[in-house]
Amino acid sequence: MSFFNIDGQQIEFKQGQTIMQAAQDAGVYIPHLCFHPDFKAHGSCRVCIVQIKGLYRTACTTPVVESMEVININEEVQQHRLQLLEMLFIEGNHVCPSCEKSGSCTLQSVAEYCGLLSPSLTFRYPDKKVDASHADYLLDFNRCILCELCVRASKEVDKKSVFAITGRGLDARLMVNSTDGKLVNSTFDKLDRAASICPVGVILPKHQGFKTPIGQRKFDIKEINKREQD
Repeated sequence: MSFFNIDGQQIEFKQGQTIMQAAQDAGVYIPHLCFHPDFKAHGSCRVCIVQIKGLYRTACTTPVVESMEVININEEVQQHRLQLLEMLFIEGNHVCPSCEKSGSCTLQSVAEYCGLLSPSLTFRYPDKKVDASHADYLLDFNRCILCELCVRASKEVDKKSVFAITGRGLDARLMVNSTDGKLVNSTFDKLDRAASICPVGVILPKHQGFKTPIGQRKFDIKEINKREQD
């Protein structure tokens, strides 16, 4: 058997596993947004950063080695995570109290877990659109955090490539691959894996609204650090 340590806790791991994979197997929660066990990790959100010998590494992409000492929770790590989360909130238009995804939103729940109650920076209020052209789903681009899960799900599982990321830096945005950029004119289907993988409130089913009342949603019932990956 092989072991490493997270915050002083001895964790068993399998050869080839990343810190995130081994931690999840052991029931140790590391905050994250873009990681999903069904897809190869690329560390784009960087919320899962941990300290190893004083250096920062993304837990989802860093392989475990024998006797590795990992710091997942300390003041420095938490401060870095808070800064990253704060940037996501101010660069988008997130109105949690009125959002249909509230209580089921990964960004909201990770921010709450990390202690982000209110950003200190000025909100940018970007001009982003809502695409309600499709009969079954709508897209609210205001909430996109560029995790690329819908991109990967559409390409790798659905074999369609409905979604893509265009632009760089602050100009990066989610787009739909269709002649006019509208979801209705793409090959998107309500049964696609991409339809259900969004961790925030971008890809939303129509005709449901607040069918599940706030207070009875998944993170209301069980906190994110106590749940297995959906």
